[in-house]
Amino acid sequence: MPELPEVEVSRQGLLPFLAQQCIAGAVVRTPRLRHDIPTGLDARLTGLRVETIRRRGKYLLFDCQSGSGGGWLILHLGMSGSLRLVPPATPAQAHDHFDLLFAGTTLRLRDPRRFGALLWHEGVAVDAHPLLAGLGIEPLSNAFDGDWLYAAARGRRAPIKPLLMDSCVVVGIGNIYASESLHLAGISPRRTANRISRERYHRLAVAVRSTLSAAIAAGGSSVRDYVHSDGGAGCFQLSCAVYDRAGEPCPGCGRPVRMIRQGGRSSFYCPHCQR
Repeated sequence: MPELPEVEVSRQGLLPFLAQQCIAGAVVRTPRLRHDIPTGLDARLTGLRVETIRRRGKYLLFDCQSGSGGGWLILHLGMSGSLRLVPPATPAQAHDHFDLLFAGTTLRLRDPRRFGALLWHEGVAVDAHPLLAGLGIEPLSNAFDGDWLYAAARGRRAPIKPLLMDSCVVVGIGNIYASESLHLAGISPRRTANRISRERYHRLAVAVRSTLSAAIAAGGSSVRDYVHSDGGAGCFQLSCAVYDRAGEPCPGCGRPVRMIRQGGRSSFYCPHCQR
């Protein structure tokens, strides 16, 4: 599933081509993804200008304002979605569900599993949208640090890894990045969240920032369907220390990486380096 780094890479890749561009139209080929796609989306979007593209968690927010009108196109890539910039009139393939048309290019959404989302929010206050209002802190924001994490973990008896992956607490940290961040910080994914010291949470906050920043620089992780807007693949998964490396030597101590199940997800860690 595309997580924060993949969505941010998509945003950065699209912004130079789409910012300040006028929308010539839209083509909707399916009535529903995870939610119903708004009817009349072509008429709503045609003639608006994309001012900028923001990211909130794993959502891409296209600011389509026009004077006192307009709104926001909200897009989520789901489990298998990707965005491509293709030449105008490029024939659509199976699973190409939506096109946003511009004078010199077309933004195409492909989503084989249809778990993504494509919604419209009228007006300027997009953060009040129900899908966004309950989201947690951005892990790359200035507010995210060890003190914040330590306070958020008070009273929580669940293991630390599910807490990191809870989008109501922290947004965008998927399975790969939680496993890698915990390894970098030397914290076991099994450690109870409220039994981690403030000092160790400071290390974890730094590790989360470092891991996400490295993943963005590497173009994200392409383990299944994710590709960049130009069709290229991310390569962060090639440098993972523990994720998907069960039985292989830990790069820190050489002992075998272990895999356990937590909340229905695989967790990879080194029992020697992570306590």
